[in-house]
Amino acid sequence: MKRLMAMMLIAMFSLGTLSACNTMKGVGKDVEKVGDKVQEKADDTGGTDPR
Repeated sequence: MKRLMAMMLIAMFSLGTLSACNTMKGVGKDVEKVGDKVQEKADDTGGTDPR
């Protein structure tokens, strides 16, 4: 029963994820947005630039 529930949850999550961005281009845009937000937060911390 636990295995069935786990598989159902994985299937529902996968379906939701795949329907949210229908193409690889959409996935790329989503990942890029996340990267931009991470970069903004890193800049806000006032840390030093490793360059």
